[in-house]
Amino acid sequence: MLQVIHYLPIVTTIIAFSFTGVLLRHWMRKRSATYLLWWGIGTLMFGIGTSTEAIHALFGWNEANLKAWYISGALFGAFPLAQGTVYLLFKKKTADVMAGMITIYCLIASILIAASPINSSMVTGELTGKVLGWSWVRAFSPLPNMYGLIFLVGGAAWSAIQYARKQGSGNRALGNWLIALGGLLPGIGGTFTRLGFVEILFITEFFGISLIWAGYRVILSASQPSIHPIQQQTQI
Repeated sequence: MLQVIHYLPIVTTIIAFSFTGVLLRHWMRKRSATYLLWWGIGTLMFGIGTSTEAIHALFGWNEANLKAWYISGALFGAFPLAQGTVYLLFKKKTADVMAGMITIYCLIASILIAASPINSSMVTGELTGKVLGWSWVRAFSPLPNMYGLIFLVGGAAWSAIQYARKQGSGNRALGNWLIALGGLLPGIGGTFTRLGFVEILFITEFFGISLIWAGYRVILSASQPSIHPIQQQTQI
């Protein structure tokens, strides 16, 4: 059973890249919707992260793929999706500043992680950040993950509560709850990964991106034809 789970990221990658295509096509129709671009970047990075897991399952461990997995997942796995929400919750100038700061932070961290030597004594053939010789570079990951928790999960949950209080909001509350749960699951899986149970991450990633897409579709179907499903400030 565990061996089968190791191939689950292949399916997750297909879902993530397909969702990316949907979001970017929506953004192309409305270039001013910066949040759609960031969500598209977020699902793209999500797919890149799960594709490294698929490569690991198919071809085994190698250093470049391990570092790509860590960078795409631990640094860029949550914050671009959260940044899309930031553009809905804050003024554009504020969101632009926040986007610039978190992006620069993650790019610097990525360079350091890529440059880190590998502690060969820690290599077991599994995907884990413990093999990074500069162990201190792992301290960069909590900030973007907290950013994702606050603005993706927290923002969606807040929007769900706001819509639940409004008459005629359709299923927007349900859609936002699905997005909040979908954003939370990979973080839970990441915690299990640090404990040595990477298979849990594969499962939570699959259900996480599936729930986010499902929530997006629910919100889309609940919106009026003339209004984009995630155009309003309080809508995720």
